Amino acid sequence: MVNTESFIKRLEQILSYYEQTASGFADEIGVPRSSISHLLSGRNKPSLDFVMKVIQRFPEVNLYWLLNGKGSFPASPVEVPGPSEPDRSTPASREATERRIDKIVIFYSDGTFGIFHPEG
Repeated sequence: MVNTESFIKRLEQILSYYEQTASGFADEIGVPRSSISHLLSGRNKPSLDFVMKVIQRFPEVNLYWLLNGKGSFPASPVEVPGPSEPDRSTPASREATERRIDKIVIFYSDGTFGIFHPEG
């Protein structure tokens, strides 16, 4: 679950970074001004719709950072090798660095979410 107090601090960081007032930020992402006020006061928890509007409007906001404080803000760009950079790793080194799925987050239309941990 999202820790509301920590979420509020991260939301305040976003407002400061973009030099936005709460009402200006609400207008920017297309939510009622009262929703920002209720979030900042701790009255309401963030909905999925709110979170998605923030990360869609401000791509520098990392979803995982916003929800649980992991990662960085502003998000550092992900470097993807281009076609001119061939993969020089050997099959053995690829196996050693192979990644596995740790968890899957499912977002529901009512603004809640669930976490699935596959057996590995």
